[in-house]
Amino acid sequence: MIQTNERQARLERDGKEVVELTKNLVKIPSVYRPGVEGGNEEKVAQFTADYLKGLGIEVHIEEVEPGRPNVIGIVDSGRPGKTLLFEGHTDVVTEGDRDAWTHDPFSAEIINGRMYGRGTNDTKGNLACMITAVHSLLRDNEEWNGKIILCIPCDEEGMMIGIKNFIKRGWADNVDGAIICEPEENQVCVTQKGAMRVVVNVFGKMAHGAIPLSGVNPNTGMAKLICELDRLEQKEKERLGNHPMLGWPSITPTILQAPVRGDAQINVIPDQCMTTLDIRTVPGQDHSELKREIQDIINRLSGQDPDFKAEFEVIEDRPWTETDRENAIVKATAKAVFEVTGKEPVYNGVPGATDGTFLHVAGVPIVTIGAGDREVPHQIDEYVDIEELAKTTEIFRTAALLFLNESEKS
Repeated sequence: MIQTNERQARLERDGKEVVELTKNLVKIPSVYRPGVEGGNEEKVAQFTADYLKGLGIEVHIEEVEPGRPNVIGIVDSGRPGKTLLFEGHTDVVTEGDRDAWTHDPFSAEIINGRMYGRGTNDTKGNLACMITAVHSLLRDNEEWNGKIILCIPCDEEGMMIGIKNFIKRGWADNVDGAIICEPEENQVCVTQKGAMRVVVNVFGKMAHGAIPLSGVNPNTGMAKLICELDRLEQKEKERLGNHPMLGWPSITPTILQAPVRGDAQINVIPDQCMTTLDIRTVPGQDHSELKREIQDIINRLSGQDPDFKAEFEVIEDRPWTETDRENAIVKATAKAVFEVTGKEPVYNGVPGATDGTFLHVAGVPIVTIGAGDREVPHQIDEYVDIEELAKTTEIFRTAALLFLNESEKS
C-alpha cells in the first residue's frame, strides 16, 4: 500500500484537476435533441478529444451518426500484457424544466462541497475521473504492462448506439476487463438488470362512442392485456424472489396512447391502442421465454374473444449481467477500494442497464463503479460531492495498476 502522505498529496493534486475537468464537461450541454442545432454530443466529444490529445494520448474520433461521435483514447505501455477499458459516456438526459432547478443545470456551480448540474453525477464527473486517473499515471511515470483504452461513447441514455458501434468496429475484441464509470457511490457492482423495451399494439374498429357495438374498442382489449401482464410480473416475482442486489423483476407499461395516429376525441372509439413496456429482468430470467409468455397471453386473449387482435415488437433487448467476484477486474477494483478508503468494499448491483451490458455480451468482463449518489441520476438539481470525485479518481488509478500488473490474464 502506498504511504498515506504520498496518496494524500496525489488526492489533492488530482482532485483539483478532476473538479476543473468536470466543470468544463458539464458546461457543454450534450442532451440529444433531434433536429436542434448543437443538440447532440459533438461539442463535448470534441472538447474531450482535444483534452486527451493535450495529455499526449492517442485519439480516435468515429462518427456513429451525424453529430454523434465516439471518442477513443489509447495509452499503450509498449509492453505485452492485458488490455483495460474505462468507459464513460458523453450524453446526458434532458434537464427538464429549467425553472425547477435551484442551480442552472449547465453552470457546474459548487456550493458547500457539491457541484450541481446535469451530468455532474451521471456521468461526466466519472468521465473526468477516468481521464484524470490515466493522466495521473502518465504524469507520475508509473510503469504498467499492456494497454488502457478510454471508451467515450455517445448515446448511453438512448439506444446505446455508441457502444454498439464501438464493439462493431472491433475495439472490444481484445479487452480483458472493463470498468464502467457510473454513479454507484463507489460500490463494486458485479451484476445489473437486463432490459426489454417492447411496443404492443391492440387493434380495433373506429366507431361512434354512442354506438359502441358498431365498432371494436381496442382500449378494452389493452386493459385485459395489461392485467395479464401484471399477473405475469407477479408470477415472475414469486418464482425468482427479491434479488439481493437488484431487487424485483418488473414489467411496467409506460406509454399508453389511443388513437396511435390522429386526434383523440371523447365521442370516438379509436381504431388502435398502443402501449410500451419497460421490462427489467434479473438473473434466472430468459428473455426468449418472456417473449413466448407475452405471445401466449395474446393467443389466449384472441381465443377468448375473436375481436381481440394484438401484436408486439421488441425494439431493444439488453440481457442481465453477472461477473464473478473472483474475476481479475472485480478483484482489482475491490482491492483498490480497500486501499484508497481503508474500508472493505461494498458489493452491489446496477438497477438499470449500462453500456457495460453490450460489452458483457461481447465477452468482456465488467465491473461498474463510480462517484455519485445512486438515487440522484436524472433528477432536478443533480449533484456530485467533489471530495468523492478525487477519491474515485484514485480508485480508478489504483485499480488500473493492480489489474494491468497482475500477470495472469482472465
